[in-house]
Amino acid sequence: MELRVLEYFLAVAREQNITAAANSLHLSQPALSRQLRELEEELGKQLLIRRVKGSRKVTLTEEGMILRKRAEEILSLVRRTESEIAQPGEAVAGNVIIGTGETELVRLFAKVAGKLQKKYPDIRYHISSGNAEHVLEYLDKGLIDFGLVFTGVDPQKYETVPAPVRDTWGVLMRRDSPLAEREHIRPEDLWDKPLIISEQRGYDTCLWRWLQRKEADLHIVATYNLLFNASLLVDEGLGYALCFDKLTNTQGTGLCFRPCFPQLEAHGQIVWKKYQVFSRAAGIFLQALREVLETEAAV
Repeated sequence: MELRVLEYFLAVAREQNITAAANSLHLSQPALSRQLRELEEELGKQLLIRRVKGSRKVTLTEEGMILRKRAEEILSLVRRTESEIAQPGEAVAGNVIIGTGETELVRLFAKVAGKLQKKYPDIRYHISSGNAEHVLEYLDKGLIDFGLVFTGVDPQKYETVPAPVRDTWGVLMRRDSPLAEREHIRPEDLWDKPLIISEQRGYDTCLWRWLQRKEADLHIVATYNLLFNASLLVDEGLGYALCFDKLTNTQGTGLCFRPCFPQLEAHGQIVWKKYQVFSRAAGIFLQALREVLETEAAV
């Protein structure tokens, strides 16, 4: 399987039309169609469904969707490797990629990046958002350098450093909610309320322990990956969102945040693969990260 052909396949998946994809690739339509047929023959699977209801639109089969995901990962890793190898001798440039969910702890990475910015202006930083499964999967595939997770990891596979700051759980709600009159929220306050919870894995154990209820015993009306989206659901009166503090500015809005009681904190950790061979940029970032962590611990 050639990288060039994967590029062709992704172009078709993106355009959903072989002729349009051929034009974007500066190929003839018959030549592109032949390459796609040969790719399907090589894999022994149909990847595209052609002529959907008489239209020229093509859609991906289940195997085609799998290949699209893997092809994007493969080509991303290839481009990243080429970029790292092509860096001139002593130059420090390139990408540092960090996987994380929504958390105030992203400020720590920003602090490290800010510390390095003047000396190494050609380092670029990328935040890949996702839950713990996403972060660990991308670490394993070499698509990110570092991750921030709130779940346990295999110490045989990963190096870990505890995050110096903990996120505090609470409830985002409308200001006209009856619970808004309280200074903090107890578990029993939520037992009969419509709840909006995060899909981030790793929170479950501590959250259900605090709630003193199983997920099936609660009235969960929605889940979210991004708190901004959850805040819109809350604003429309759908329910109460369980979330971290400091992620949403409620000032001047119809929403408010109330912390949990007893206090519930999330313990994050920074992770990377054991025996990881870092790019020069990522290695410098890790060194600066350790220095910042040591400073934070000394305060």
